[in-house]
Amino acid sequence: MAISAEAVKELREKTGISVMECKKALEEAQGDMTKALELLSARAVTLAEKKADRELAAGCVAAYVHNTGQVGCLVQLSCETDFVSKNEEFVALARDIAMHAAAMKPETIEELIAQPFIKDPSKTVNDLLSGAVQKFGERTQITKFSCFAVA
Repeated sequence: MAISAEAVKELREKTGISVMECKKALEEAQGDMTKALELLSARAVTLAEKKADRELAAGCVAAYVHNTGQVGCLVQLSCETDFVSKNEEFVALARDIAMHAAAMKPETIEELIAQPFIKDPSKTVNDLLSGAVQKFGERTQITKFSCFAVA
């Protein structure tokens, strides 16, 4: 089945994943966008597992303070290289995780990654991390976080 460039572009815009990976997923899904998204999601988990032993040598710290000034959170999101750590999407992911943690107040990293993501409850925070591994091609992990609230 021939896959249109428009379909590949649409899937790439939704996921941020490479054109070739999007095209392969669409071909395997016989043009079905929903099935292609599911395939890419499953591949993200497998890819994250393969890269789990790589060294984390870079990353960024993101802060979120709620507009009331009463709640805030710092998150350290780590990756393998400076190149990825300076990527706008990587920094935005770290900030989204900080916002999530400020709202949900998890006690541990394990609890944080298991929670449904506040902006999209169909995904967990761990799903976001797996997607980041697929998108950036590097191991991505929350290494520290700390939340603060006025009594």
